[in-house]
Amino acid sequence: MLRLRGLLIQHHFLSNCSARTASSVACREYDVIVVGGGHAGTEAAAAATRIGAETLLITQKIETIGALSCNPSLGGVGKGQLVKEVDALDGLMGRAGDYAGVHFSILNRRKGPAVWGPRAQLDRGRYKEFIQLELLNMPRLTVIEGSVEGLLVSTADPEQPGKHTVTGVRLADGGNEILSSSVILTTGTFLSGSLFMGKTTSPGGRMGEPPSCSGLTHSLREILGLKLGRLKTGTPPRIVKETVDFSLAHLHLPDLRPTPFSFINTHTHCKPEEQIPCHLTYTTPGVDRVVRESLHMNSHIQQDTKGPRYCPSIESRVLRFPGRQHQVWLEPEGLNSDLLYPQGLSMTMPLEMQLRLIREIPALQRADIHTPGYGVQYDFVCPTQLFPWLQLKSIQGLFLAGQINGTTGYEEAAAQGLWAGINAGRTALSMPPLSLSRTESYIGVLIDDLVGHGVTEPYRMFTSRAEFRTSLRPDNADLRLTPKGFEEIGCVSSPRYLEAVRVRQGLSEALSALKSITMSPSRWKEKLRDACISETKSTLISGEEMLQYKDVSFDMVASAFPEILSPYLEFSERIKIEAVYRPHCEKQQREMERMREEESLSLCPDIDYFSLPVSLSDEVREILDRVRPSTLGAAMRLQGVTPAAIVHLLNYVTRTGRRSRAVAHTDCF
Repeated sequence: MLRLRGLLIQHHFLSNCSARTASSVACREYDVIVVGGGHAGTEAAAAATRIGAETLLITQKIETIGALSCNPSLGGVGKGQLVKEVDALDGLMGRAGDYAGVHFSILNRRKGPAVWGPRAQLDRGRYKEFIQLELLNMPRLTVIEGSVEGLLVSTADPEQPGKHTVTGVRLADGGNEILSSSVILTTGTFLSGSLFMGKTTSPGGRMGEPPSCSGLTHSLREILGLKLGRLKTGTPPRIVKETVDFSLAHLHLPDLRPTPFSFINTHTHCKPEEQIPCHLTYTTPGVDRVVRESLHMNSHIQQDTKGPRYCPSIESRVLRFPGRQHQVWLEPEGLNSDLLYPQGLSMTMPLEMQLRLIREIPALQRADIHTPGYGVQYDFVCPTQLFPWLQLKSIQGLFLAGQINGTTGYEEAAAQGLWAGINAGRTALSMPPLSLSRTESYIGVLIDDLVGHGVTEPYRMFTSRAEFRTSLRPDNADLRLTPKGFEEIGCVSSPRYLEAVRVRQGLSEALSALKSITMSPSRWKEKLRDACISETKSTLISGEEMLQYKDVSFDMVASAFPEILSPYLEFSERIKIEAVYRPHCEKQQREMERMREEESLSLCPDIDYFSLPVSLSDEVREILDRVRPSTLGAAMRLQGVTPAAIVHLLNYVTRTGRRSRAVAHTDCF
């Protein structure tokens, strides 16, 4: 029923949208314009409207809104944490994943919950359907098809940092101008994108879609004076499912009980028994041979443009690790799809060589290719030119999110899109922009890494990038972010907020009840006969401390004290995790407070570091002038900035009295 309703709504919208042309919206001014309908753009548009901004989303094709351009999956180690945080702030991605998922699993489950990676294989059609159903029925959001040729620019407000102000966009094919207070660019791989297969090159950001206008790159580089770079990525061929011999691959089953991404979902759309498996196979020496024989026919692999380190092409893997066997995951593209996605076989060689290569793998000896793999090269804006709220430092009202900032991955794009949408909306509505600390979210870690260090290759999130990952777990993203999203930001709905408050209160009461239960080890052994408890310990043990034993669950303790603990059984797994990590989190609090204190010491955006009357080396002055960190904490994380330089900056900030939670016109949490 939901699918039918979604298609009917989409058809109705598309019918109306053909009449809602660029000329019909050019006569009005919007609070926010979002350019691009990918994962960053959809989250940006949705977040801006939740803030209360009248928003316009411009995309080349409405039918591709929410499309999974590359792999049909969501989440993973580090990435799953981002999905949970986007959901905690009322974003779309988590709920879309729960609706479209066909194979759910928790990666890293043998390790601690802090580094678990919620992940799902997705049905491409269902994911796109959900995103479109949400967006096309969203209040305060207008969606049109079009291509942006350039930005409308005027002189900057002298009261705010920046050299220019963006006042809207100019469309191609007629040059219609649309005005707005804020603009968010989420161009993905379409910013001067080029497609590569073999020696063939054509303009574009995704196969089968028109290229973006070169005028936008010209506006950014030549008119606004931004520093741009170039990156590359690729995608594997899609394989016809019925031509694969699965008996020669290893079966990989999903979790028996799917774990939803969204905190407001108790179950996934796909029933546990309806989930479908993945299969694992490996490359052979024949794959290496085909790669080497085709190098002279592969212009993409021969170029110096940096590609993703953690998702390299098969050509890059073979050249970097000759003779090594590489994993190839055969992933379903949907419940009823006839295609498979061979994760690990991204390639850009000619089509006939692609077919030769995949048939060197035993399970794929008779496989046919439905769609060839290809490479993409595209421009990006060096992200050190951004404030932590994702507005460009030199251009008032212009925000960037997604691959245009040098990242790779749906999840990284969505996280940036959500935060850019929030701040573009707040700026347009005359509210101060906000910055997220790396002490409280993976989104904060992601943005701090980008604006503080920049990128030399496509950036991917890992749990190892977060210093405080035992506190920033996927299970507690709602407790960390949802109350702030409602109380301080204004992007979270009341029902979601009330649910988060209910959960927080329930967990707090449960942990207090556990602390109130104290007994000797021998008494606990009597109560929990299956638990491995040392009876030589002389001190009393609380119920909370008992949960720190690996083989003791909350359900076990609750069965021994049902009158006290049975009301909290719905939180069983979360209570166990909270009890296990509480000592670690308490130890981290002092370090987190120190970092928050450093981040509360702001550095004025217009400081002339070359004439600053403090003792700094020329090298440090050049680094600070180039990156222009917003806070002392951000300056400390810059490579090349010495501890002595930080002390001098601290003295300067303290002396001049510039102590605030961010730049003077912002709030920071």
